[in-house]
Amino acid sequence: MDNIVERLTRAVAQRTSRRSFIARLGKLVAGGMMIPLLPVDRVAAQSSSTSPVARSTPAPNRDNDQTCDYWKYCAIDGYLCSCCGGGSHDCPPGATPSPTSWVGTCRHPADGKDYIVSYRDCCGKVPCGRCLCANTVGEMPLYRTQLDSDLIWCFGAPTMVYHCSTAEIVGVK
Repeated sequence: MDNIVERLTRAVAQRTSRRSFIARLGKLVAGGMMIPLLPVDRVAAQSSSTSPVARSTPAPNRDNDQTCDYWKYCAIDGYLCSCCGGGSHDCPPGATPSPTSWVGTCRHPADGKDYIVSYRDCCGKVPCGRCLCANTVGEMPLYRTQLDSDLIWCFGAPTMVYHCSTAEIVGVK
């Protein structure tokens, strides 16, 4: 057995160099680090209402836009403007809406339809500090920027100071 292993090892050593081994190892490591960046189909993860997990989750709130479980806030991340002197889709006085936004799709519990919701940060005042929500339904990593809620979306606003976030319906899916 020792002789066989020795012959195989010597044959491999005669045909390859340390540089080629290190280059191949580097390609393998770099390729392995790229796997999380590949697109993943998350449709299967959004199970239907027949799963036990979906049945045990409480129904979204239809009425109170000052709570994180309000139906339009399924993908919001930040302080709610409705708790900070504004509305669910209006910035409070003194804050400027960002020209950029991220989007999410939320199901309205009353009619069962899916609505496309645009989430926009209000900028220009110090952070509100009330009603912090971190809902991440449908959130994608940073390389899908329009679906990433972890950014401060005050790009193009007069100032990058974040105050609160709004949710506005932009269409029906």
